[in-house]
Amino acid sequence: MLRYLVTLQVADKSGLVEQIAHVISRHGGNWLDSELRHIDGLFAAILLLEVPAANWETLLENLECIEGLTLTYAKTTKAIAPQTYQNYSLVAYDRPGLVHQISNKISDLGINIERLSTCYESASHTGVALFRATFSLNQLDDAAQQQLTQALYELGDDVVLDII
Repeated sequence: MLRYLVTLQVADKSGLVEQIAHVISRHGGNWLDSELRHIDGLFAAILLLEVPAANWETLLENLECIEGLTLTYAKTTKAIAPQTYQNYSLVAYDRPGLVHQISNKISDLGINIERLSTCYESASHTGVALFRATFSLNQLDDAAQQQLTQALYELGDDVVLDII
């Protein structure tokens, strides 16, 4: 069995996930991990698949038959032992450069972002544009967690940070 990280992008339509899952299953693939999103009319997916070597090329050909699909892939190796992560939620007024500022604060502390998800939304009562991020970092000791919290609050008085 080979492991591949596959990215897919296609105009969103009903039944895409089932169609993709059917192709993977039909070729003996195992869907290990994924992130699926609908963004501005597009379906975007990142999949970690385990597939019998003899079936990989046919699986690719069948996925590429989905109309309008763009696909990239990279062979991976088996993951190292599972790690423990700390999850954070950050909300602030939306503004250009916020992802750069957040990632810079985290990187300056020598911390690796394991997972990051962001979205733009309007505050329910005021309609103010809000930026929301959830991210996972390797488990931090108390000192590192305090440094990170302080660094993220330095982004502005509007920052709300929760450890979840």
